[in-house]
Amino acid sequence: MVSPSLNIIEVARVTPSNSDSSESLTLPLTFFDLFWFKLHPVERVIFYRLTEATRHFFDAVIVPNLKTSLSSSLSHYLPLTGKLVWEQLDTKPSIVYSPNDAVSFTIAESNADFSRFTGNEPYPTTELYTFVPELRVSDDSASVVSFQVTLFPNQGFCIGLKAHHAVLDGKTTTMFLKSWAHACKNQDSSLPEDLIPNYDRTVIKSPTDMDTEVLNIWHSRAKMFTGGKEPENPKSLKLMWSPEIGPDVIRYTLNLTKEDIQKLRDKLKRESSVSSSPKELRLSTFVTVYSYVLTCMIKARGGDPNRPVGYVFAVDLRSLMVPPVPSSYFGNCVASCFKLQLKAETFISEKGFLAAARMVSDSVEALDESIAWRFPELLRSLMTLPQGAQVLTVAGSTRFGVYGLDFGWGKPEKVAVVSIDQGEAISLAESRDGNGGVEVGFSLKKHEMAVLIDLLHNGLKD
Repeated sequence: MVSPSLNIIEVARVTPSNSDSSESLTLPLTFFDLFWFKLHPVERVIFYRLTEATRHFFDAVIVPNLKTSLSSSLSHYLPLTGKLVWEQLDTKPSIVYSPNDAVSFTIAESNADFSRFTGNEPYPTTELYTFVPELRVSDDSASVVSFQVTLFPNQGFCIGLKAHHAVLDGKTTTMFLKSWAHACKNQDSSLPEDLIPNYDRTVIKSPTDMDTEVLNIWHSRAKMFTGGKEPENPKSLKLMWSPEIGPDVIRYTLNLTKEDIQKLRDKLKRESSVSSSPKELRLSTFVTVYSYVLTCMIKARGGDPNRPVGYVFAVDLRSLMVPPVPSSYFGNCVASCFKLQLKAETFISEKGFLAAARMVSDSVEALDESIAWRFPELLRSLMTLPQGAQVLTVAGSTRFGVYGLDFGWGKPEKVAVVSIDQGEAISLAESRDGNGGVEVGFSLKKHEMAVLIDLLHNGLKD
């Protein structure tokens, strides 16, 4: 089989439509942002089936429309066009936009089989990387976001993006994508009120030393790589090293229907009714699905039943903060709910699914704004995890509505979160058909994935 190739047609710069404005903009990072500022960027690829997408139609219609609407949307989201910098006299990094700043917009063509990426059969994770653009990051500055649009002649096209997590959380990223899609589909530069970003940093209330505490933890991590010495540039914006993903890592998507989820929920109800705990479980879609996936992934890994495991999932705090943060707030306003130092045997036992659901249910029930103040604790814990620990994290959300991203050529055929490759992570999205199901994305080594797929499907037969 001949490996698919990618032809880069152009690497363009797209400026905001009001880029002639002489105004600059500076946004300091908050402690919410600083938690992420060394971590791997978020990568997403959105596939659109369009059989009439010839090279001519792509060049004459798709690309010009996407470029024009991107420029229009960036005029509302100027920080995306700027850079992350850390001036020597500043105590923390900031996002700085200057006139004539632009985002990178790569235009490409692929001879790969479009259906391979939008179907349900497993395929090597590395094949997705060609559709993800580069994001410039150096000691002195970091781009905020970059885009790539790739044509699959007579099959469709995809939009890839790479976003710096210190600037955007999932809510902000999808809010921008919805703005771009709205502008492209409607040929309209104005935005609905719910898509206009709020840049007011004063809405984020925090203990005065939280910024310093989070930065100090990152600083101590840098010294770990230099034998305890001070790093050459303590204000470097370079990201943590990310492992290279080999060809033996496989990607798979599980589509759970509303009926599948109800079946799992009923199973938990039956098991909990004969257990000794009187506490009622909170069996939301998230608790049910996440607990099931968590159990299956720990079983699929096998190995020592006494090995350490745990889970971490992000929580949008906009509505939980006191007072609440506006829904359209631009930036990170997520904290992580976590439970670490558990043992694999808890989940691989006969009652493992129920045990997981109890823990995740309790975690969700306890959520309030105090979770935000536990950032330093989580960061320290993640940096001192024992070798071989398995900690499941989550990217995306069923609430983001990614399958509603219609740029004028219909809704997506498939949305893939590529960056789940960097660690033990899954992605979550609402079902494409809009019938209350959930789509779960996985990226694991081939032998582990084969076991996991069997476990996932066999568990739905019970």
